[in-house]
Amino acid sequence: MSEPVIASMAEVRSHLADVLDRARQDETPTIITRRGREEAVVIDVREYRRLSRLAEEVEEAWLNRLADEAEAEGLEGSVSLEEMAALLRERRD
Repeated sequence: MSEPVIASMAEVRSHLADVLDRARQDETPTIITRRGREEAVVIDVREYRRLSRLAEEVEEAWLNRLADEAEAEGLEGSVSLEEMAALLRERRD
């Protein structure tokens, strides 16, 4: 993946086709700014899906490791994997 291009909302609005082509063909993300603050990133949909799968795999591995550690320490005070996942999702929201 190439270094991202930084563009304002107005620039992206005016050149959306170019932004999408750059993401898909050149694998170059565009960071969209609004009032000088970074707000969003345009990336190729394949890259988005790859990153989503990777994040899910990492989260699952981490949860499994936590469950294994909890099991090794004993069951008292532990929570199930499903309960832990729900707690973590609540924190993210």
